[in-house]
Amino acid sequence: MASTGSTSKETVAVQIEPKTGISFPVTLDDGMELVAVGLRKKSILGLGGIKVYGFGIFADNEKLKEVLRLKMGSKAPSKPTKEMYEAVLESDVGMMVRLVFVFSGVSMGMIKKNFDHILGVSVRKLNGGQSDQKLTAKVFADASDNIKLTSGSIIEITRLPGYILQTKVKDEVVSKVESELLCKGYFHMYLGDEAFDVDAKERFGQSLLSLF
Repeated sequence: MASTGSTSKETVAVQIEPKTGISFPVTLDDGMELVAVGLRKKSILGLGGIKVYGFGIFADNEKLKEVLRLKMGSKAPSKPTKEMYEAVLESDVGMMVRLVFVFSGVSMGMIKKNFDHILGVSVRKLNGGQSDQKLTAKVFADASDNIKLTSGSIIEITRLPGYILQTKVKDEVVSKVESELLCKGYFHMYLGDEAFDVDAKERFGQSLLSLF
């Protein structure tokens, strides 16, 4: 549900991710809009499924509307389709996933190791079964392993026009990588066949239907 939250400058509309209580602004300064919120959980031996981070997916909805109508025409399907998600993944429309950590005590080194693995799996699926570890490692290559990601820490990974994947850790840009495969592989983790949060993927799909 949308609610309001305060910043030092003004009151902004936010949406709450219900399983973590994390709030996300419904609109960013650059005009991208919040289209889905979700939760990333991970099974850790002895701890079960822990909440790692809440996430919000933002997009340039006007550009997405153009992509969808060009691909599928002006009539909306009755429910989200694989073709719709594929159109989004293959486009270079501006999109961003903001990760807000819930689990404390995570180091950047741990994030790199896990991220390289899961993104590597996603890239391999889209790349004819071929891995590209050098490519996936570029995302966090310049981020220090010693950075501590405590509860509330933010990572933002953005697809910029031209298939540029930009990564910010605690508001500092740590990489900009131009790669269509990397961009598609990253967002495939949230919108692909084995999405991190199926409910979030479905909410994203419903938002796409509204664009018709």
